[in-house]
Amino acid sequence: MRRPQDRLDILDKGFVRLVDAMGGDQAVVDAARVCYDSASKGEAQDRALIAYLMKHSHLTPFEHAVFKFHVSTPLFVARQWFRHRMASYNEVSGRYTEVKDDFYIPAQWRSQDSVNKQGSLASAGLDHRGLSAKLSAQVRGAVAAYRDLLAAGAARELARLVLPLNLYTQFYWTVNCRSLMNFISLRADEHAQWEMQQYALALAEFFRRRMPWTWEAFLEHAWKGRNPALTGGKP
Repeated sequence: MRRPQDRLDILDKGFVRLVDAMGGDQAVVDAARVCYDSASKGEAQDRALIAYLMKHSHLTPFEHAVFKFHVSTPLFVARQWFRHRMASYNEVSGRYTEVKDDFYIPAQWRSQDSVNKQGSLASAGLDHRGLSAKLSAQVRGAVAAYRDLLAAGAARELARLVLPLNLYTQFYWTVNCRSLMNFISLRADEHAQWEMQQYALALAEFFRRRMPWTWEAFLEHAWKGRNPALTGGKP
């Protein structure tokens, strides 16, 4: 039975759900100590060992803790996500099923950053309502075209070509702790696209809950980015 705390809602219609997890802080400790044929030495020493491993980049023991997530996210976020290849993915297929009428409409639009060419900036001067109305109209037109193509006999794999990048997709993502930390390091940083940051922060919350010792060591020794939402208000 799924518990409410196993799911975090993201953006307007997205979510991250923790499906399963194997291991945890103790799994990291056990994997590290087996090198010396040694057992756990109690919480204080085990926590110190995790901190030592993180500080000195001895990271293979962290691969023995694994998370499985169910994710719903816009396509443009998923395409960035899938660049992280040290994980396993299974995504809903637009060839096998008709897509759902779920599209991301930003609550707030951002203007282009003139310094960081791939970045954006909050802008009170934009017509947020007007921009959302334009996007919503385009989405309605795309959905109507998609339905018309299907009704005319076009295959699902071709009819989907008219659908925009703000369409929501879903996938399962199985990832070990080492790769998850790499993902958070890159995607929770303030330089990442804002929408992607929201998903990385959700993953970080599940990571913190499941592996508090490793999370503490990660923030202390491995996190090099900036995001007060990740560090409790600290830069």
